[in-house]
Amino acid sequence: MLGSDFGPDPMALLTREVLRERTGELIAEACAWAVGLSDQPHHLRLRGRVVRTGLTIGARAATGQSLGGEEDGRLELGDARPGTFQDVLNAVTPDGSLIAEHFDREVVEPFVLDTCVRAAERARDTRAAGWAELLDELGEDGSDLVEVVRVGEWEAPLRIDAEHLVLAALGAVPLVEVEAEGLPLSLVRAAEAVTRAAAPPPPRPAEPGRPDELAGALFLAEAALTGSGLTLPVPPAQADRLLDLLLAEGLLPEEVPALLGHLPVEPLTAAEVRATIAALGPGV
Repeated sequence: MLGSDFGPDPMALLTREVLRERTGELIAEACAWAVGLSDQPHHLRLRGRVVRTGLTIGARAATGQSLGGEEDGRLELGDARPGTFQDVLNAVTPDGSLIAEHFDREVVEPFVLDTCVRAAERARDTRAAGWAELLDELGEDGSDLVEVVRVGEWEAPLRIDAEHLVLAALGAVPLVEVEAEGLPLSLVRAAEAVTRAAAPPPPRPAEPGRPDELAGALFLAEAALTGSGLTLPVPPAQADRLLDLLLAEGLLPEEVPALLGHLPVEPLTAAEVRATIAALGPGV
């Protein structure tokens, strides 16, 4: 498709190549995301209930106690040394999920999607003939690279690669050191979020032909965003919160995809929400 030098699955190899080039960025984002974990209350699941242990994650780690519980955790994270970044990923949150799940959703998944889109851009710009052939095979016109990535299904295997890269670099590192490394970028990200929140939402393009049937649903969606506390335009890391907010407002899942183009959300965020709805299937 994109040249025989790429082997039988050229785009899969190209996405891995771009991921390797961006490994430093991925590790930096992981460190920045970890900042503040030490200050969070530590929880364990005991006999099916999530309870606070009375210590912060950092205090428990400092005493050499494991952060994960016997009833929770991923097998691949279970051999972590207490107090390390890998250990904290296996800790349970107040809602019963793992910190690892939040890390995947807020860091790995958006980063991998962006990496796949960059790989698609490279393929489009440097291998025109192969790109055209690929689009023909996928049944896409190439106008929406996020959708091309979704149809090509390159994300899932790349997420595994990305997780392995993070664990190889940070898994055995004490959490306090990971946080210290991520503090400068964390401050930059926080400043960016404040700037985005202070700026007025970008004006929506003219919508002379917007169907009347969207008007009521759009009113509800805009009302839900007002005062929601979400960053505007909504970034990929808040895609799940955005969907929960819209559904809680009474919108039907099948109404949401058509509304996203009229709301202040980033393109990758809209793609994440659409993919979540598609994965949930009818009758959600």
